[in-house]
Amino acid sequence: MIGLLHPGDMGSAIGARLRDAGYEVGWASEGRGPATRDRAEAAGFTDAGTLAELVGASDVVFSVCPPDAALDLAWSVAAAGFDGVYVDANAVAPDTARRIAETVTAVGATAVDGGIVGSPPVEPDTTRFYLSGPAAADVATLFAGTAVEAVVVDERLGSASAVKMTYAAWSKGAAALLLAIEGVAEREGVDDVLHREWARSLPDVADRLDRAKSSAERKGWRWVGEMEEIAATFGAAGAPPGFHGAAATVYRRYPRPT
Repeated sequence: MIGLLHPGDMGSAIGARLRDAGYEVGWASEGRGPATRDRAEAAGFTDAGTLAELVGASDVVFSVCPPDAALDLAWSVAAAGFDGVYVDANAVAPDTARRIAETVTAVGATAVDGGIVGSPPVEPDTTRFYLSGPAAADVATLFAGTAVEAVVVDERLGSASAVKMTYAAWSKGAAALLLAIEGVAEREGVDDVLHREWARSLPDVADRLDRAKSSAERKGWRWVGEMEEIAATFGAAGAPPGFHGAAATVYRRYPRPT
């Protein structure tokens, strides 16, 4: 069985594609809310009840969770004595990915670093699942023939996370910058003038701003931790971390929808 922790929007879609490939996919309902249960049941996942039961029955475990929970989740899996293949598919800094790998390999598991780019995979050509580590190629074969394009980066743990961090640094970081610019223009009472100038000289900006607003209202709260991980990635590389520390502040203004 393949274990999935936890079936949110992206995780449930990844798990559904594994089901398409013929694998049994399990999840742990203990402590999860009704929305998660609905997604898991709709995708046909097997409920193992507890995390310990799930990892005990699984050969491979995929972790797909908010980045600020990724290390704690790895500790929980390690504490359960998991000795299979642990795929961390979260938006974390390369150093965080390596700490996660150290956590699970200390109890005998094999670590694979993963980074997902794109939307939840339903149709082909929408989602790339970047993988790195010595067992990355083995994990990639699980998605053969599915809508997920699994891409092996190299055998270094942290490389797939580096791809995710540098990609999102632009896509979500630039969106946060636009939102901040719009806020300043509104505060100064020049947003209408700015919009007219954009229409003349940067005609694509208006659409990008609309998309940024829509995305932030739906899931900006989820990107706070991701921006903080990107800031840590930049800092570790000797680049200024302030860009994405500021982006985290922007997204913190968008609370989780009730």
